[in-house]
Amino acid sequence: MSYRWIVLAMTAVALLGQTRAPRTPDGKPDLQGVWTNATLTPLDRPASVAGKATLTDAEAAAWEKSTADEVKKYDGKADNPVADRFGSGGTGGYNALFIDWGSELARVDGVKRTSLVIDPPDGKVPPLTAEGGKRSAGIIRSYVTFDSVKDRPHSERCLLGFGSTSGPPMLPVLYNNNYQIVQTPTHVMILVEMVHDARIIRINGTHPPANVRQWLGDSIGHWEGDTLVVDTTNFMEMTGFRGNSENLHVVERFKLVDAGTILYRATIDDPNTFAKAWTVEYPFSATKGPVYEYACHEGNYAMTDILGGARKADREREKK
Repeated sequence: MSYRWIVLAMTAVALLGQTRAPRTPDGKPDLQGVWTNATLTPLDRPASVAGKATLTDAEAAAWEKSTADEVKKYDGKADNPVADRFGSGGTGGYNALFIDWGSELARVDGVKRTSLVIDPPDGKVPPLTAEGGKRSAGIIRSYVTFDSVKDRPHSERCLLGFGSTSGPPMLPVLYNNNYQIVQTPTHVMILVEMVHDARIIRINGTHPPANVRQWLGDSIGHWEGDTLVVDTTNFMEMTGFRGNSENLHVVERFKLVDAGTILYRATIDDPNTFAKAWTVEYPFSATKGPVYEYACHEGNYAMTDILGGARKADREREKK
C-alpha cells in the first residue's frame, strides 16, 4: 500500500472516531449529557403541506425564515398572534425571550420533517374517542376556571410540565425544552427542565401491580441492540395527557445516531382516548448545560395573581 493510501486510511479512521457514538464502560451507547428537542416542526402536519411528510432544504429554509420573521415582528407587542396561540394575547407576554422553538425544522434521515407525527401517514394525531373528548374538555376548562387553586391546570400548580414535556412522550413545547440524562447499567434518569420532573427508568425491571399509579407512569427499559426501549404503563388518569385514561401505554425508543444526536421515537396507545395508536419521531440534539433549576412553587406568583384577578372581576360584576 502506498504512503498516500495509508494517510487517507488513517484520516478516515480519525474522522470516524470524531462522529462515532460514544459508549459507556459496559459497552452501551452513552446517552448521557444535556439534550434539547426544540424544533419548529409542529406536532400535527399543517394543511398547507398536506400530503408532504418532508421538505426540500429550500422549502424548509423558507418556512424557518417565515417563522423567525413573525416572532421578530410581534416581539413584545400586545397585538401578538404568536402569544395568542398560547393564551397570552393582549399582554405582550411570551415574547422572543421566552419562545424557544429553536430555529429549524426537525431533520431525520437527512431531510426536514413537516410534522412530529409519522404514523398515521397523514401526520396528524388521531381523533379522540367520545370518552377521551370529555376528559380533554375537562383539561381545557381548567384553563378558564378560577374558583380555586385546585381548579387550575397541573402545570400552573407545578405538578407536571406543560404539554407533556415531562413525558412520556417527551414532546417539545413553547420553551424549556432541555433534558439531562444520567445513565448507569441498572437505571437511566431523565431530568426535565420544565417544572423539574425526574423520570427514573429501571433497566430490565418489571411493572408494579395495576393499582400502583404515578403521574408519569412506571417506566422500565431494555436494550435492543444499540437502541434503548422504554415501556411505560401505570399512569394516573389525572396525568392529563390530551385526555388520557389510566390505560395509556407509551413505548419510547432512544437511538444514539452520533455524539450529538439522539433519534427519539414514541408510540402512544390508549384505546379509551384515541381512535388508534400513533407515533412521533424527532431528534434530540446535544446542547450546552447546565439545566438550571425551575423553581416553580418557590416563585409561583402567577397563581395568586390569577386568583386575585378573578376575585377582583367577581367584585366588579357584583357592583353591577
